[in-house]
Amino acid sequence: MVIAAGCGIAMIGFGVRSTFGLFLEPMTEARAWSRETFSIALAIQNLLWGIGVPIAGMIADRFGPSRVIVLGALLYAAGTWSMSVVESGPAFYMVGGVLVGLGVAFTAFSLALAAMARVVPRGKRSFILGLGTAAGSLGQFVFSPNAQAAIDFFGWQGALLALATSALVIVPLAFILPRTTSGVDEAVSDQSMMEALREARGHSGYILLTMGFFVCGFQIAFITVHFPAYVTDLGLSPSVAAWSIALVGGCNIIGCLLSGMAGQRWSKRCGLAVIYFARSIIIVALAVCAPKTDITVYAFAAAMGFLWLATVPLTSAIVAQVFGTRYMATLFGIVFFSHQAGSFIGIWLGGWLYDTTGSYDFVWWISAGPGRCRGSGASPDQRETARPAADADELTHTGHPGNCAAVIQDLKRSAFACRGPGSPLRAVRGDTGFLIETVTCSLADAARTRRRRTWPSLWP
Repeated sequence: MVIAAGCGIAMIGFGVRSTFGLFLEPMTEARAWSRETFSIALAIQNLLWGIGVPIAGMIADRFGPSRVIVLGALLYAAGTWSMSVVESGPAFYMVGGVLVGLGVAFTAFSLALAAMARVVPRGKRSFILGLGTAAGSLGQFVFSPNAQAAIDFFGWQGALLALATSALVIVPLAFILPRTTSGVDEAVSDQSMMEALREARGHSGYILLTMGFFVCGFQIAFITVHFPAYVTDLGLSPSVAAWSIALVGGCNIIGCLLSGMAGQRWSKRCGLAVIYFARSIIIVALAVCAPKTDITVYAFAAAMGFLWLATVPLTSAIVAQVFGTRYMATLFGIVFFSHQAGSFIGIWLGGWLYDTTGSYDFVWWISAGPGRCRGSGASPDQRETARPAADADELTHTGHPGNCAAVIQDLKRSAFACRGPGSPLRAVRGDTGFLIETVTCSLADAARTRRRRTWPSLWP
C-alpha cells in the first residue's frame, strides 16, 4: 500500500506540472503576454519548488510526510485553478510561480521516495526508487496528451480547472504513507538534523552531486517548458508537441526502471556520468544537427525520455546509501534545490533568448555543454559503502563521535590483525599500546571503520 500510494503521489504531482508547457502559446496569445512573461512565472515556480523541497523534507523527517503532502496538494490545486483566472503578469507570477511552486514542493516526489525507501530493505532500495520515479514519468505520459485534448475541447481555462481537480486526488493518498523515520534494516540513529547537515556540508562528494543536479535541472526544465512551443515554431502540429512530451514520459518509465536495477548491480557514479554525457550527445545530434521533421522530433523525445529522470534513482540511492534514510528527504531536498536552481536558469534563459534572438538554437548548445563536462568526470573518487545495518554488531557503532567504546574495539581488532612476522611493531600491552600499534601499522583498517565519509568508486 505504501509503495502504491507513493507511486500515485509521484504520478499525479509530476504529471500535472509537466503539462504547463502546453499552455505557453494559448495563454500568451489570450493575455497578450510575451514568452518571457510566461517563462518568468514558471521559472519562479521551479525556484520555489527547489526552495520548498528541503523545508518540506525537514518537516516530513520530523513529523511524517502525510500532513506536509496534504498541505501541498491544497496549494497545488488552488494555484493551478488561479492560473486560469488571473489577467496580469505580476498576478500570474504570484499564483503560477509562488503558489504552484510551493504546492509542487510540498507534494514533491522526493517526499514519496523517502517514505518508500524506508519500508524496503537496502538491497531493493535502488529499484524501488526507480519504480517511484517511473511513476512520475507515467504521470507525464498520461497527463500530457489528455491535457492537450482538454485544451482543444474545453479551452485552456477548462483544462487548468481539470488539472486542479486532479491535484486534489493526492490528499487521500497522503494518509497512507507511514510516519517512520528509519529504514527497515538500519539502526535507529540518534544523530540530529544539524549534525546530518554538517556532515553533508563537509562531504566533497555530496557537494559534487549537488552541482551535477544543477545541469540536470537546466536541461529538463528548458525542454519541458519550451519544447512544445519549439515544435510548433518548426511548423509542426501542436499534437506532435503534446505526444512528444508524452513519449518522453513513456520512455522514461523504462529508463527509470532500468536505472534503478542498474544501480543495484553496478556503480551509481558511472551510471550518472553515462547519463549526463549521453544527454549532450542526443541534444547535439537530434535537436541541433538533424533535419527538423516529426520523425526526428519523436526520435529526440524517445531518446531523451530514456534518460529523462534516470538520474533520480541513482542520485537518491547514493544519498540514502551514504547518509542513511533518517534525513533522506532533507538531504535529497537540498540536492534537488540545486536541480531547481538550474531549472530557473533554463526556463528564464530560454524565454529571454527567444524574445531576443527569435530562436532557441543558442539555448540548445548551452544545454549540451555542461552535460559533456559533467559526464567526463566531475564526480568524487571515494568509495561507496552502505550505512550500518540494524544488527547486533552494528547497533553500537553508527559513526558518531560519541561512540568511543565501539571505535576503540574496532581499533583493537585492527591492531590484533597487524601482529605477525611482517608487523613493524611487536605487540604491546594496554589500550595505549593498542592505539599506537593501530596508528602505525593498521591505519587503512581504522579508516575503513569510518563508514559515513565514503563515496562511490569508479567500480562497484
